[in-house]
Amino acid sequence: MEPLHLRSADTSLVVSFNNGEAEVIHWGADLGSDLPDLAILGAPIPNSAVDVTVPAGLIPQASSAWLGRPGLRGHRISDGVSGLDFSVRLRVVDVQRDARSAVVVQKDPDAGITVTSTLTLHPGGLLEMRHSAVNDGTSPFQLDELATALPVGRAAVELLDLTGRWCRERHPQRRPVQQGTWVRTGRHGRTGHDSSLLFAAGTAGFGNRHGKVWATHLAWSGNHEQFSDTIGDGRTMIGGSELLGPAEVVLQPGESYTTPALFAAYSERGLDGISEAFYSWFRSRPHHVLPAASTGLPAGKPRPVVLNTWEAVYFDHKLDTLIELAESAAELGVERFVLDDGWFRGRRNDHAGLGDWYVDETLWPEGLTPLIKAVNSHGMEFGLWVEPEMINLDSDAARAHPEWVVGPAVQSHKDGGRLPLEWRQQHVIDLVNPAAWQYIYDRMDTLLRENNIKYLKWDQNRDLTEHGHAGRASVHEQTLAAYRLFDELRKAHPGVEIESCSSGGARVDLGILERTDRIWASDCNDALERQTIQRWTGVVVPPELVGGHIGPTTSHTTARTHDLSFRAITAMFGHFGMEWDIREVQGAERAELKRFIGLYKVHRGLIHSGRMVRADVPDDSLMLHGVVAQDDASALFAIVRTRTAFAEQPGHVAIPGLDPERSYRVEAIFPAPGDADYAHTFTQVHPPAWLESGAEASGRFLAEVGLPMPLVNPEHALLLKLRAL
Repeated sequence: MEPLHLRSADTSLVVSFNNGEAEVIHWGADLGSDLPDLAILGAPIPNSAVDVTVPAGLIPQASSAWLGRPGLRGHRISDGVSGLDFSVRLRVVDVQRDARSAVVVQKDPDAGITVTSTLTLHPGGLLEMRHSAVNDGTSPFQLDELATALPVGRAAVELLDLTGRWCRERHPQRRPVQQGTWVRTGRHGRTGHDSSLLFAAGTAGFGNRHGKVWATHLAWSGNHEQFSDTIGDGRTMIGGSELLGPAEVVLQPGESYTTPALFAAYSERGLDGISEAFYSWFRSRPHHVLPAASTGLPAGKPRPVVLNTWEAVYFDHKLDTLIELAESAAELGVERFVLDDGWFRGRRNDHAGLGDWYVDETLWPEGLTPLIKAVNSHGMEFGLWVEPEMINLDSDAARAHPEWVVGPAVQSHKDGGRLPLEWRQQHVIDLVNPAAWQYIYDRMDTLLRENNIKYLKWDQNRDLTEHGHAGRASVHEQTLAAYRLFDELRKAHPGVEIESCSSGGARVDLGILERTDRIWASDCNDALERQTIQRWTGVVVPPELVGGHIGPTTSHTTARTHDLSFRAITAMFGHFGMEWDIREVQGAERAELKRFIGLYKVHRGLIHSGRMVRADVPDDSLMLHGVVAQDDASALFAIVRTRTAFAEQPGHVAIPGLDPERSYRVEAIFPAPGDADYAHTFTQVHPPAWLESGAEASGRFLAEVGLPMPLVNPEHALLLKLRAL
């Protein structure tokens, strides 16, 4: 059978069928249109080894002597008794292909298992893979794992993944590739604050814009594992799988299970090349919030300036106060007003009310209508915070239906069964229960039908610990039920945008982003923390989908104090908004805030459609990042000083990513002389000459020589505009 060769955007995927199973021969640099006879790849057989070349299968199999992590694990259940774990021997029975996609069917008649693999290499070079297993046998089959993995090049000697915690999500960590398996396990029942949005292998010291990189992402919002697996001969696989609980998926005869999609990208231009592949995929989706012009789709509306009320009023909901806040927001140029937690029955703090999704009549005797009308009268959209997947025991819903509260035991809470530990005084509502799911759907649907709501901030504020339904683990089913809730509400209300918030950034993955229009990267609005959080969120997720807000002068979560310019420049490179009592902002500071809102509106089209560029700056206290237009005609960059530097002067800093053959004018647009934050931003007797008058140079000169940078103070930033001459 002819090998499968998918090509796109300087990437090739080659799958051989020479030994009867599907084997991934190559995933990486484009190999051109012609392949040699793949028989030349037969490897020598060492002593004390199986007598054939061991394949790196599309489904790695112990039956083929693969000694690393197997792709499929499970066992038969006969007469209620579990059999021993066994190894399937899958062989190819059918391949359907076109230029950029393929369907590969492998079967083991003796084991009674068929696995169908779909592979799509999208135009921007992003590879999408998933497997579907069918139980062809006559007895139940307990599926323990079905993983999706790919081999990386032998040049990959270093691993990078991300970790973190609440208010410090997505921070990088590195380690060398070594023999054995490196596993990142997420048992939160949601993606998790510490989950790795990206799992990458690359050449030594790979960076933002240099080195070969192979990277994967698992599009799943429940329990999961991501891994690298290096066997004794030096071959390394990277991939991921849903982490299934005991007997969580038991396939009856004829039933099937489909894995979450594994997305994978290869780059010879460092991590920025990985981002380009992901951004291209996001921006080509028909339902993307802001389609790129190159897709031929109708232009989406610009991402509106947001005001969220949480750090302005918290639970203190008073109509007069909120209308004042809306009037203040409109005067500044805000386009979307979002009412956060505290609007529904019994919700005066975070101890009660979740599950009772009725507008609180004591707070809102006329419902939300007066506030919505006031917001709409100023030309702003109205948005609302909800947390549909959670429930407080102190709620009418829990009192009426204690069986809806998720517990670990066969005996329900209603009958005295034990509950999981509380988390933020709340529990999980069992969406696997059809009655509970329908209740939540009906309440959300009614809210949207009865009110002019254009946006839902959808929160999920706890892990799914000891998560069970009818006495068995059910994170898998709960995740699918939550997905169905999103899907059905979107179908019924296609004009409503939804944000995925989960204690901030604990549910950020392509599974949830298939159903939402934005993610909240973190509950931390501290601009210094946000520089790292947003940078590493942005390695996969484009800025138009990442909420970034200006918080109060002194951060709610860290107590750090920052100038407005640093907070605003940080928020600029995302979906811009504010979470702040802006009524208090007056005088010169208010004029400066209004100017920043204007700058965002001028540049948001560029920020939300261009190529993300992150410089490799030797000084690790300095960051330079920005966006370059797809036609190379304009760019916007931020120079950010995160702490004091070792060197007295930053020297020349290169500005990469521009067209080397074109000339550009570089201008500092904020802060500039006379701006309120100008004196705080710099510590210098004489600034570099170009800072006040601008500079002109070729893209090649700017990338290779750069410009002398001003002495930016720690925790301050400078915004640069570039345009082609």
